[in-house]
Amino acid sequence: MTEPDSAKPVSEPDSAKPNQIQAVRTAPRSAHPYTDLHVIDSRAPRTNQAVIGVVSVIAVATGWWWLLTLLALQLAVGLTFGRRYCLPCVAYFEWIQPRFGEGPLEDSRPPRGANIIGFVVLAAASIAYVAGWQTAGAGLGLLVAALALLSAVTGFCTGCQAYKLACLLRGRPFVSCPIPPRV
Repeated sequence: MTEPDSAKPVSEPDSAKPNQIQAVRTAPRSAHPYTDLHVIDSRAPRTNQAVIGVVSVIAVATGWWWLLTLLALQLAVGLTFGRRYCLPCVAYFEWIQPRFGEGPLEDSRPPRGANIIGFVVLAAASIAYVAGWQTAGAGLGLLVAALALLSAVTGFCTGCQAYKLACLLRGRPFVSCPIPPRV
């Protein structure tokens, strides 16, 4: 015996379920975060800088200089193996961006140059601490913290500007790569 159609449970479409959590992405990504490496969502470097700035302040304030070493290692891993291995970037691309949408895209070379500078200064700070030069290590750690937090809060990236200046001094003025149009 078969049931009449009126006795069958009616399922609601997914969009009608009020308790279902859905991403609020306003538009699909115009650039994939892990494969379109010539561009980057401008909020990703700011998220990375916020993490670096806060952790650097904590490291200097508490004397836990090994946190500066961990930050330098994290930057080295991200620079060597890509964004997929940069923990703050992954947090941004997997948790923040799906909820708030993609920010403006920008050329990825200046933020990468800034990360190289950050790595060098954080590595120097760690070496200074290991060598027993606490004041030099703290100074370098605070320099990174100040510049990273400045970038995170205002969007002015000193390392990015240094990259563009270095391009100009080499005789090859910085020209941004083409940014894909939003769909």
